[in-house]
Amino acid sequence: MSDAQAPTARLAVLLSGGGRTMVNLAERIDAGELDAEIGLVIASRPCAGADRARERGFETLVLESELDATTFERRLSDRGIAWAVLAGFTRLVPIPENLRGRVTNIHPALLPLFGGRGMYGDRVHRAVLDSGMKVSGCTVHLCDDRYDTGPIILQRCCPVLEDDNVATLAARVFEVEKEAYPEALRMLLGGRVTIEDHVARLRPS
Repeated sequence: MSDAQAPTARLAVLLSGGGRTMVNLAERIDAGELDAEIGLVIASRPCAGADRARERGFETLVLESELDATTFERRLSDRGIAWAVLAGFTRLVPIPENLRGRVTNIHPALLPLFGGRGMYGDRVHRAVLDSGMKVSGCTVHLCDDRYDTGPIILQRCCPVLEDDNVATLAARVFEVEKEAYPEALRMLLGGRVTIEDHVARLRPS
């Protein structure tokens, strides 16, 4: 007799802007490339991402105040959600104890470079260009109680070209983000990641 199939992971997606990352994840789920479902979308403010989530039929909450750990935990547990996926969320998320190791983020640069409070969106790409770096990319990491310091799960690189500006670099980075985030989530949801001394260790599939 075969083992019962593991239940599909339910995700809460947190966003603050256009919702491109949320749409990408939804499309990967629809295509069968990510065994998950989006059970809730939380927006830090009214934004295009919240509108896109509603158009797709996702339950969508727009925060009217700061998100505290108790309320965050209750909103997820009431809906059977075990993972929180940050997708351009610009606030520091208070992580309840039972969600530690289950809150992920994708950063549009190669951490630990170009991270920290206030480093998001175009600010990151401007900093990369000003630094003279010849490569950029993205980082998927678990979240802790600080900005961009949690264990790194996966990184992907792309070149920085001589004639790049913020817009062209951002577009190239987003193309690698679209592949990196679903891949990292497959690793995490599949139980292939363990954390040892703040370092993520990956088991083969």
